[in-house]
Amino acid sequence: MVPADIDTRLNARVVDVRRPKPHAIFKIQHVALQSIRHFLTSKGFIEIDTPKLIISATEGGTQLFSVQYFEKTCYLRQSAQLYKEQLSSSFDRVFEIGPVFRAEEHNTTRHLNELTQIDIEAAFTDYEDVMEILEELITECLRDVAKKCSEELAALERHFKIPGSPFRRVTYTELIEELQSSDVSMEWGQDFELHHLKALGQKFSEFFFITEWPTKLKPFYIRPKHSEPTVSESFDLHYSWLELASGGTRVHNKELLISRLKEQGLDPKQFRDHLQAFEVGMPPHSGWAVGLARFMMVITGADNIRECVLYPRDRVRLTP
Repeated sequence: MVPADIDTRLNARVVDVRRPKPHAIFKIQHVALQSIRHFLTSKGFIEIDTPKLIISATEGGTQLFSVQYFEKTCYLRQSAQLYKEQLSSSFDRVFEIGPVFRAEEHNTTRHLNELTQIDIEAAFTDYEDVMEILEELITECLRDVAKKCSEELAALERHFKIPGSPFRRVTYTELIEELQSSDVSMEWGQDFELHHLKALGQKFSEFFFITEWPTKLKPFYIRPKHSEPTVSESFDLHYSWLELASGGTRVHNKELLISRLKEQGLDPKQFRDHLQAFEVGMPPHSGWAVGLARFMMVITGADNIRECVLYPRDRVRLTP
């Protein structure tokens, strides 16, 4: 039997998922989502459901899909970010698992244009606090999958080690120095490109956090460090070279938030509704977002993110 390529399989997805390996991936995903919801609920988070249609961009730098909404134009959301921030002031700890949309012209094995994201926001926390929540969630979820999905993991010929806590933390500056010492060209203030990530993957084979990114590389709602404003209280979670999550301490001061919006070329008037929430009092808060399909790539060992989505939507695929 000649194996079919990924496009042929996706074109007949309802038949493809009857095969043992694709079937196993989505049974594992079901267990993983149950585990994630149980863990977050046990930590005092409540599940929320926020709009998928929005009137303006959540953050700069990412293009939006526009939608005709009666007589107006609106957009498919990039994230639940602003809503979950607002609601953390009322419910303290919130999470959402839902779709987000990115109108980016990537065509890689790790990017999609419609994806499911796991978002949390927690009041009275900083980025260190929510990093701890994230690593505990990852560990607990992997433990549940290993316990409940032994047959599915065997079908995938997948074996993974439950990581210990805490995960390794490396600052952005330390990684730049690490790359430069290995003769990989990169200057402070640049974002990591694929060849940089692959080089890091040679040095880090498991989960690790990249912390304290340059403020200018992060969205307007990420808080700069008080002692060094060019550096932010932020992090990305990686598994080897693959980015899984991003988060940090949020700006909870209205004047600073307006300043950060202007720094990134955004008009505060477009964020009027969000800024109103800060007028009635916004507690210090932090959060993160995890891409579900990328996390599933780690759990299942899939090489292509499309393997981990039932009906993927990428730059060229809108069917089935």
